[in-house]
Amino acid sequence: MEYTQLGRTGLKVSRLVLGTMNFGPQTDEATSHAIMDAALDAGLNFFDTANVYGWGENKGRTESIIGSWFAKGAGRRDRTVLATKVYANMAAEGDAWPNHDKLSALNIRRAVEASLKRLGTEYIDVYQFHHIDRATPFEEIWQAVDVLIQQGKILYAGSSNFPGYKIAQANETAARRGSVGLVSEQCLYNLSERRAEMEVIPAAQEYGLGVIPWSPLHGGLLGGVLKKEAEGKRRTEGRAAATLADPAARAQIQAYEDLLDKHGLEPGETALAWLLTRPGVTGPIVGPRTPEQLTSALRALEVELSEEVLSGLDEIFPGPGPSPEAFAW
Repeated sequence: MEYTQLGRTGLKVSRLVLGTMNFGPQTDEATSHAIMDAALDAGLNFFDTANVYGWGENKGRTESIIGSWFAKGAGRRDRTVLATKVYANMAAEGDAWPNHDKLSALNIRRAVEASLKRLGTEYIDVYQFHHIDRATPFEEIWQAVDVLIQQGKILYAGSSNFPGYKIAQANETAARRGSVGLVSEQCLYNLSERRAEMEVIPAAQEYGLGVIPWSPLHGGLLGGVLKKEAEGKRRTEGRAAATLADPAARAQIQAYEDLLDKHGLEPGETALAWLLTRPGVTGPIVGPRTPEQLTSALRALEVELSEEVLSGLDEIFPGPGPSPEAFAW
């Protein structure tokens, strides 16, 4: 396993991040535990979750599954860099009440305590804001975060789904307070969706945030969806089906699969390997539903992409270019 620093911190994390969103809704507890054990055995030490995972009536279920895994001991918690998130309303269905969501100091305090209880741990390594809160000033957010750091309940703060200007605003406010500020940004970024290259990733690099791409296979589109469809291995549905209904998008994905077939490369592994070549990227999030899917994702660490392949990928999926040149002279 290859490791890198998380942004400007001294924290060493694996180049792949284990996403746990499927634990509970699609993967049972025993299999989830097996996946986490296999990840640690492979040297993958960075696990990502969120307080809302489990969804609906089961919000918090995913954190509880991770907590029961930590409870097995054998150094599981000490070997894991744990990241979770706050923002979503965690009140019971039909019982929503003011101050049970977003990033007020009150909700941050409440949400941390609840996550720590579900996770069965005394601290969270990276506590991430799941979305921007337009109503709460960063002065208030950092006040709450600084208290939690002083109490030893969290070590670092990160963001998710932030635009570039909010990353700048957050860290400029933190600097004025003498606070550490954001150390990571988790954003939608993959071959098919490269808009983060315009401002989010440059802002993250400027302020020393590690970039953690989510949906690296873009809902399965970059995982060999057309080949699997033709072989009858998978029925395309959801976002992938909606995208492939567009003839131009379907032709783009076909060109992608043809290029990789020419070079003997697997689509899913290539999509992950491409992200590992991108400036500023700490590591993409992989969200396996089975141990076999984790094994496939780990193979991406061994894939080396030639200049010919990288150029071909850029031709098929051209990036937007930097800001402001992307939309101005």
